[in-house]
Amino acid sequence: MAVMIWVAVFPTLTVLQLLLGDLLQDLPLVLRTLVLATIAVPIVVYGLMPLLQRLVTRRA
Repeated sequence: MAVMIWVAVFPTLTVLQLLLGDLLQDLPLVLRTLVLATIAVPIVVYGLMPLLQRLVTRRA
């Protein structure tokens, strides 16, 4: 499960940082992290994790 979460979270945060990095660069670190987490968590929880769980259960 930890690997599956990492597979979902790492690319999501990387893409968000690439897309929003310039817009968020002047914000304090805590606020920048809050913005990224607020966007990333729903993407991972409602989008990527169900998809990955279906892929894993099909192979099992």
